[in-house]
Amino acid sequence: MAQKTRQQARNRTARRRPGVAIYHDMKVYENFERSARRIFEMVRQAQTASPGAPRHLYIDVQGHRNSAGGYDHDAFELIHDFALVHLGKYLTELHTPLIHVTMETQRNDIPAALGFGYPHDGSTYGYDAETLGVEPRETAPVERRTRPTVRAIADYLGLEEPACLICWATPVERAHVVPSALGGSMDVRNFALLCRRHHAESPDVADAESFWAWVDHAEIRDSDKWADAPDDLKELLRRHNVRVDRSRREHLTFFSAVKDELTSLYGWTDGDIETVRWADLMDEFHHVLDAATGRHFSIEKKVSTYAWAYDVALRRARGEASAIIRNRP
Repeated sequence: MAQKTRQQARNRTARRRPGVAIYHDMKVYENFERSARRIFEMVRQAQTASPGAPRHLYIDVQGHRNSAGGYDHDAFELIHDFALVHLGKYLTELHTPLIHVTMETQRNDIPAALGFGYPHDGSTYGYDAETLGVEPRETAPVERRTRPTVRAIADYLGLEEPACLICWATPVERAHVVPSALGGSMDVRNFALLCRRHHAESPDVADAESFWAWVDHAEIRDSDKWADAPDDLKELLRRHNVRVDRSRREHLTFFSAVKDELTSLYGWTDGDIETVRWADLMDEFHHVLDAATGRHFSIEKKVSTYAWAYDVALRRARGEASAIIRNRP
């Protein structure tokens, strides 16, 4: 009897054991793959730090709406196919804007790596470098001839007040994701809010996902969001490895900056350039530059635009034009 009572007490203690809350806000600039990788790593870290503890995953979604007002392909895939079907078995509870599920059991044998397999349903998961066509995020853009208001864009982006997506600065400008000169629409989903500095730095390319990937990259690279936060909050953030001090970007020459972006955003290594003939790469680069990029602010050369054009040109020169775009950090 005493043994049974002790066992019951252990069971009650186990049930009362605090769990780990994992939260991810799927920003409008994150696609399915980037969000899935980040959530997966957080779940793995939770198991490493607190082995066997109940894991509660919370997912919010900003933007990612289709023309009917529902969630787009990336958001639905993240919530249903990934979080519920694939990751659900490693969780105790899942909270999303669409579903709230409590699992019967939680497995702890989390895989060491996350692999992606894409369905053969005609879905587009990267820029088609072979055609150099326009790749917007919205598949059925709203037919309108004027730009949406700043307030409408902020509402779509999930912002209480209009601010730069990268640094939270104000005032903001309405930035086309795919420039209108390249076929971009006036749909609210084809706009971002950026300060003048980051608007002038953003890529003018025919690929919506590459624009949003650059915003994601720039947000991590030089965000000053916490620079003016109270000291006690800064200290808390530092303890959780969040950068809070103002960024100091090293001054680079134009082509050094392009190389830095090819490395940090597109994952280039020193060996990449050795896989093709330089003449072939440059022929493709100028073709991409002419066919699939634009010019904004009367800026002849942009680091972000050139880096994207070099990456597409490399895949064309390698004969990888029809291949799925390389994984990005």
